[in-house]
Amino acid sequence: MTFILDFIFHWDHYLREIIITHKEGIYLLLFALIFCETGLIFTPFLPGDSLLFTLGIFAAEGWLNIYYLFVFLSLAAIGGDNINYFVGHRLGKMICSVEKFFLIKKEHIHKTEKFFVKFGAKAVFLSRFIPIIRTFTPFVAGVGSMSYGRFVFYNISGGICWISLFLGLGFFLGNQPIIKNNIKICIYVIIFVSVLPLIIEWIKSSFYSKVGRFPISGSKK
Repeated sequence: MTFILDFIFHWDHYLREIIITHKEGIYLLLFALIFCETGLIFTPFLPGDSLLFTLGIFAAEGWLNIYYLFVFLSLAAIGGDNINYFVGHRLGKMICSVEKFFLIKKEHIHKTEKFFVKFGAKAVFLSRFIPIIRTFTPFVAGVGSMSYGRFVFYNISGGICWISLFLGLGFFLGNQPIIKNNIKICIYVIIFVSVLPLIIEWIKSSFYSKVGRFPISGSKK
């Protein structure tokens, strides 16, 4: 348990060690991480935005090649969403019909469905920048009636923009002293900003559910 907590709070240090000791296979490992984070609905907890930002910083320091990162991770993000779409298309209705499915939280699916209702096909693009929702959106798109052609357009454009934004931020800001000396703080800020929409949505849902439990002003029990 101590190791797990240490890894969570110092994973940038461990990642640096992995890059040093496994430099030849690091791009395949990073490909697998992003692919699983976007393509497997039971691994939404894997790092996304913060990982990309940190990799951009490492590339600015010369540990990694920014062009290799862009190509490998863009392919991983697009490929992961593509697989997720077909899983939803083939197995989605069966998974959604089961009250409890192994390692999958149904509330994440329900939140993503609401997100889809609100934004339509654009949700595939916008969800790239929201953790957890990002993982379930292609799955929900596959379950629903969204055509594969429209999905591919938003999948590719969203994947490339997501990878470019966070890799670029890390790469171009990575050599700034304030960033280099406060990497952990930057990572925590990115994580907080990324999950902020979910926090706001949770607060709104909690507020409205509590309001719903009380009679409307002026009414009688």
